[in-house]
Amino acid sequence: MKMKRLMMLVCVAALTACVFCVPAYAANGDVAGAIEGTWNTASEQIKTVVNNVVFPAIDLILAVFFFAKLGTAYFDYRKHGQFEWAGPAILFACLVFTLTAPLYVWQILGM
Repeated sequence: MKMKRLMMLVCVAALTACVFCVPAYAANGDVAGAIEGTWNTASEQIKTVVNNVVFPAIDLILAVFFFAKLGTAYFDYRKHGQFEWAGPAILFACLVFTLTAPLYVWQILGM
């Protein structure tokens, strides 16, 4: 019974992959041209998604970690009398880097 269910799942997954598969045809056997055309079309969508979703998500996570680390560093300062700057400074530098990354990362990657 378990093997039958597993085979049914594999068949459904294969059928789903076949249904959603989009063929890319190369005119006159020009496979490189077809791949370049697909990449040129997809690269703009990739840029949009990365600029509007990925970088803001990373910025949000780094901002939360930065303020949490700043708070814990302050409480350590109150407890021990010495403020540790390394953790908050590294997180702040990473936050500045990711906030400004959309301005220059695409020129570095050549897109």
